[in-house]
Amino acid sequence: MTITPLAAHTSHQSAPAFRGRIGKDARSGHYAVPGRYRLHLSTASPDGLRIAVVHSLLGLGAACPVTFLPAVPDGPEGGHSVLRPLYEASAHRYTGAPTAPVLSDGWSGRIVSTHAPDIMRDLAGRFGGDLSALYPRGAESEIDAVERMCAQRMNEAAQSAGSAGGEPAERAAALVTLLETLGALERWLLGRTYMIRDEVTAADVELWAALVQLDTVHRHHLDAGAVQRIAGHPTLWAYARRLTAHPAFGCHLDLDGIARRHHARCQGLEAAGAAVQILDWTAHVVHQRQALTRRPAPPSRCGGESQVPIPDDVR
Repeated sequence: MTITPLAAHTSHQSAPAFRGRIGKDARSGHYAVPGRYRLHLSTASPDGLRIAVVHSLLGLGAACPVTFLPAVPDGPEGGHSVLRPLYEASAHRYTGAPTAPVLSDGWSGRIVSTHAPDIMRDLAGRFGGDLSALYPRGAESEIDAVERMCAQRMNEAAQSAGSAGGEPAERAAALVTLLETLGALERWLLGRTYMIRDEVTAADVELWAALVQLDTVHRHHLDAGAVQRIAGHPTLWAYARRLTAHPAFGCHLDLDGIARRHHARCQGLEAAGAAVQILDWTAHVVHQRQALTRRPAPPSRCGGESQVPIPDDVR
């Protein structure tokens, strides 16, 4: 599968409210200082899950602490009330929902960014020491393409395929797009352990999170036949299973939280595909957590303060 950048697409979500970046030095305003910044995440959301995995892969528990938020926001507008002071301090008369993820600056008490891709890159580039660990030099366009593929040809296609209000032809076309993408990924991953390199990169984080969303959320709105066709990609789902066994991935997988968030937000109809589970995520998460108990405990959640090793059974 040749990974090429896809054309820009219109997102159904509103533009991020804050797009600050962490620069190289004091001239940039925001620059990397251990303990200065804090992440506010709900791992029940796809963005929060991706950032949490990157944070653990980089071992940033001490350099950039995390506040983990409830799966279901408690605010009437769909936001987290605990984030309201940050939003109001960052934007005069802010009236929107105080949503996560958020990267906040402890020195100013304001928000730096709410844009997940920027946050992930800044964690890797400014705190991770070597950006090439997750964003290898020369692979920028490949990672960008994987991000767009997961957003457009997987998440958006799956959502459209399961939309109760969509036209039958539109739903069918969206399912074709999804299945074609999964088929291309199935062929691409034959004989490979990871997506674009011989080690975990941000592309793997993106694809794994999209597969989690496909099986734990989108599947519930598809018919059984469609889900069985989605499940018929053994190499792709074996890849998802391997990554779930990695400590930085599996320990953040809050299946109960994802389910509660989905049921609180979803307005669609449940279809027969809800009964056809593709991957037994619970079994793999339990196995991974049992493996962790047989080795020295990490100093913070999911090994956040130390580089997370890759278990032998993941290699």
